Amino acid sequence: MQPKAQSSSLVRLFLAADKVPLWLLLLSALVGGIAGLLATGFQAGLHQVLAWRVEGISLWAQWGLPRWFLAMLSTALMTVLALWLTFKFSPEAAGSGIPEIEGALDNLRPVRWWRVLPVKLFGGFLAQGGGLVLGREGPTVQLGGAAGKMVGDLFKVSKDNAHALLAAGAAAGLSAAFNAPLAGVLFVIEEMRPQFRYGLISIKCVLIGTVVANVVCRAFLGQQASIEMPSYSAPDLNTLALYLLLGGLFGAFGILFNKGVVWTQDWYARYHQGQLGRRLVIGAILGAVLGLLTVYGPDLTGGGIEIIPAVTVGSFTVGTLLLLFIGRVVTTLLCFGSGAPGGIFAPMLALGTLFGMCFGSLSQSLLPGLDIQPGTFAIAGMGALFAATVRAPLTGIILVIEMTNNYLLILPLLITCLGATMVAQALGGKPLYGQLLARTLAAEARAKAQAQQMDTQKEAASA
Repeated sequence: MQPKAQSSSLVRLFLAADKVPLWLLLLSALVGGIAGLLATGFQAGLHQVLAWRVEGISLWAQWGLPRWFLAMLSTALMTVLALWLTFKFSPEAAGSGIPEIEGALDNLRPVRWWRVLPVKLFGGFLAQGGGLVLGREGPTVQLGGAAGKMVGDLFKVSKDNAHALLAAGAAAGLSAAFNAPLAGVLFVIEEMRPQFRYGLISIKCVLIGTVVANVVCRAFLGQQASIEMPSYSAPDLNTLALYLLLGGLFGAFGILFNKGVVWTQDWYARYHQGQLGRRLVIGAILGAVLGLLTVYGPDLTGGGIEIIPAVTVGSFTVGTLLLLFIGRVVTTLLCFGSGAPGGIFAPMLALGTLFGMCFGSLSQSLLPGLDIQPGTFAIAGMGALFAATVRAPLTGIILVIEMTNNYLLILPLLITCLGATMVAQALGGKPLYGQLLARTLAAEARAKAQAQQMDTQKEAASA
C-alpha cells in the first residue's frame, strides 16, 4: 500500500472510531431538556411552597393563634410527611442523592427513576419548603441522573450508552440548578472521576445534555447570575497570602465538617435503628425546632443562597457573622443528617461565605495598610469549603465564578481552593460524597447479611 493511501486509511479509521451515533446525541439533548425542566420546576415549585407556608401562617394567625406555634406546627408536619414519603417509597431519595448517582455510575446502586422522580420532587418541596437547612442543587443532580436513566431504559440503549446518558443527566441537573454549565460538566468529570467512563462519546453526551439543560433554565429563569452581588476588582498581589491562609483554615474545617456529617448520621441511626416510626418522631422534633427558628432566627434556616448577597455587602458585623456561621453549622448538620430529601451544596456555600467574610473583615481591621476587600474573601470562601469537603477544586472555582459573575477573582479562588484541598489531603480527609456512598453500601451489605442469617435460622428451625 502506498504511504499516501495508508495515511488516508488511518484517518478514516480514526474518524470512524470517534464517530458518535446521531441518535445518542439526540437522546442526550432529550435528557438535558428533561433535566432542565425538572430543575426549573423544582425551583419554581419550592418558591411557591415557601410562599404558601408564609401565607397560611398569616391567615391562621388572624384567628389569634401565635405565629411561633403555627411555624413550629407547619414545619414539623411538612418534615414528617417528607420523611414518610421518602423512607416509605424510595429510601434512595434521602439526602442529596449525589452518592446514589455515583454508585449508579459504578453499577453499585440501582436507579429506580419511577420512584425517585416523584418522591424527590414532592419530598423536597415539603422538607425544604418548611425551612430546613437543605439545598435544591444536590436533589437536582439526582433528578437529572434519574431522567438520564429513564431515557436509557425507555429507548433500551446499551449499558455503555446508558452510562453516558446517566452522566449527562447528572451534569445537566447541576448546570440548571446553578445556571453554571461549565461547573456541571466539571462536576461529573472531576468529582465523579472514579465512576465516570472517560471517552469521546461520554464527553459529548455530557456537553450536549448540559448545554440543553442550561438553555431551558435560562429560557424560564433568565440569564442573570444565580447570586446577585457586587463585581469586585482583582485584589492586590500583596494580599494573596491571606487567601492561602484562608484556604488552609477551610481545609482543616472541611475535615471536621465531613466528620460532623458522618457523626450526625450515626447519632440519628442509633436512635431510629431503621424504624420508620422513630424517623418520623425525629422529623417532628427537628421540624418544630427549625419552624421556631424561622420566626426568631430566620438567617439560621433555609438553604442559604438568599443570605449570601447580604453577607457580601457587609450587612452583618464580625460577631454576627461568626455566630451565624456556628449556628448554621449546627442546623446544617442536624437537617442533612436526618435523611430528609435535600442537598448540602447551598448550605456549604453559605457557610463558606460567612466565614470568608468574617476573615476578610478581620484582616481589613488588623491590616489597615493593605487594600483589602472583605467581599472577595467571602467569594473565595464559597469555593474553598466546597473544595475541602467535596475535594473537587476546579468545580468549586468555576461554580463560584459562574454563580457570582466575578471572573476577575479567579486567581484568589485558585489560591484559596488549592490551599484548602492540599491541607485537607495532608490531614487525611476523604471526599464527602465518597464517604456517604461507602456508608450506604456498608449498610446495604449489613442488611443483606442479617436477612440471610434470619433465613438460615428459619430453615434450621423448620428442619
